[in-house]
Amino acid sequence: MSLFLSYIILGLSLSAPVGPINAAQLDKGLKKGFWHAWLFGLGAVTADILYMVLVYLGVVHFLSTPFMQTFLWLFGAFVLIYTGIESVISAGKVTVSSDKKDDSLLSSMMSGFLMSLSNPMTILFWLGIYGSVLVKTAADYGTGDLLLYSAAVIFGVLLWDFAMAGMASTFRKFLSHRGIAFISVISGLSLIGFGIYFGLRAIKLLFF
Repeated sequence: MSLFLSYIILGLSLSAPVGPINAAQLDKGLKKGFWHAWLFGLGAVTADILYMVLVYLGVVHFLSTPFMQTFLWLFGAFVLIYTGIESVISAGKVTVSSDKKDDSLLSSMMSGFLMSLSNPMTILFWLGIYGSVLVKTAADYGTGDLLLYSAAVIFGVLLWDFAMAGMASTFRKFLSHRGIAFISVISGLSLIGFGIYFGLRAIKLLFF
């Protein structure tokens, strides 16, 4: 049981560092509330599970080739910069009671999935971290326990997703229109910053 809990904590630890997914989920929760933020995170977790499966199958080595890395850095840069600009532009139009009818729960989940799927750091992260977890678990406990401990990691990620959605929706209830707009701008700028970083990494791979 203690080992299972340690893998849950690992999942929490993998999700906690500030990055584009957390910034976008916070922005989504402030604008739309708990369910949109939670499903955005759930979409991102779905992409995480997909990459975990790819790592398990060994397919992810194809994604680590120079061509695919360059493509993923560029695509990730485009998605983050576009989302960041959109967040900054729409910041002043958001109100505490905002709940746009044309922004469905499914679209929130899909945007989370797409952002995580197009994030090269997600691939490198799961390749490095989960790859080492697979090796360690297989060596120490055998392949039969891989599924159990992989599920523990995912459970930890889901706990963080729930906590982030709850925190964002709670802030939404107490912040003024100006406060939400300010955080939305900061979130948007952070996404643009991550996008520029991704773009620079792509340029480095292409020309250096």
